Amino acid sequence: MSSDAEKIVGLYERHAALFAAERSTALFERGWLDRFLALLPERPAVLDIGCGTGVPIARHLMAAGCAVTGVDSSPRMIGLAQGNLPAGEWQVADMRTLALGRRFHGILAWDSFFHLGQASQRAMFPVFRAHAVPGAALIFTSGPAQGEALGRFGGEVLYHASLAPEEYRALLAAEGFRVVAHRAEDPECGGHTVWLAQLI
Repeated sequence: MSSDAEKIVGLYERHAALFAAERSTALFERGWLDRFLALLPERPAVLDIGCGTGVPIARHLMAAGCAVTGVDSSPRMIGLAQGNLPAGEWQVADMRTLALGRRFHGILAWDSFFHLGQASQRAMFPVFRAHAVPGAALIFTSGPAQGEALGRFGGEVLYHASLAPEEYRALLAAEGFRVVAHRAEDPECGGHTVWLAQLI
């Protein structure tokens, strides 16, 4: 199924308008986002990896006083984000090769990181570290257990993968992050499995 992971970039580019139309704006993520915000200083710089259209997550972060830099591999998604939130900074970039040369108080990879293959996920933790100031908060979503899963979006295969929880903990620790909170399939967050960590 690893070949399906390579199709994600093109899939979201082809279906950006559909994603924008179907993406819930109810902000069911609010509880976790507010825990993330509580770890940040005032007026923090936040990196949103796989930002999509910027709605609703980056919009919520900006309303809370964050200066958001959003990156996404889809030019159409970035175009939509620019239209939705012109005060943000938006860049087309593949998270796997991300090297902005800047560090942030907070890093977010919500419903984006889990589209990478398992080897690419492992390689992301040094990328997170390279973009984090001391004390930075990191929040991302994963699957609840090691494995790969295929969904459907826009009539095409939509790839997801996860490592085991124990491996995520080890990868975070290897880069100097401690786990602040973790919950698998959180019923208060639409069944998402969420990791919140902080660089120590």
